[in-house]
Amino acid sequence: MQERLSGTLDDPDDGRVIDAFSALLPEGEYLPLLLSVEPQMVIPGKAGDYFSDEQVTAWGVNQFWGLPEHPHTPYYRTFETAVDADAHLYEFVVPMVPPTWNERERVEEYAARMEQGTVSTAVAVSTLDVCQPAVSFGDDPSVHWGLTHFLLDGHHKLEAAATAGRPVRLLSLLALGEGLAGADDCARLPALRAQPRSARATGT
Repeated sequence: MQERLSGTLDDPDDGRVIDAFSALLPEGEYLPLLLSVEPQMVIPGKAGDYFSDEQVTAWGVNQFWGLPEHPHTPYYRTFETAVDADAHLYEFVVPMVPPTWNERERVEEYAARMEQGTVSTAVAVSTLDVCQPAVSFGDDPSVHWGLTHFLLDGHHKLEAAATAGRPVRLLSLLALGEGLAGADDCARLPALRAQPRSARATGT
């Protein structure tokens, strides 16, 4: 399976990948999504951090601490696009171990392969949360669609792709009924992910 995922997966269940990873997941209903992502590593509190930027714009800072929320881990931003005039989709990939635990040689090996055109595949279990501030403490009380992928396999690949500025294939197993989103919202994801990438203009 590791060898199969070192290359490009062209079908969600090519090589029985879903069967292999389903043994790791709770019984439930999942929607497979095969995505192409170009990850950018984000350090909390630094440039590009959703929790210090877009979330503060919508929700304001934490009302007790007077500070932005903190995810307590580096993560990857991969995609965003408009849902409609009042809603925006933000996509994240969250590693299950910190990138500092990744083996440097494996990251460099994957990065070298990617620079030669190889597109490897990572696997994640995912949730969709559709949220809006109940009370507006920010400047843009829009609806945020948060598509979050929790890595099951591919920690070295994601860091390598971020380092090399190259794409990686991501097999997302979206857990239906587990996030703060309805079935109709989840059903819209394939079409939304096929849209061009676009950032939300602050204050609109």
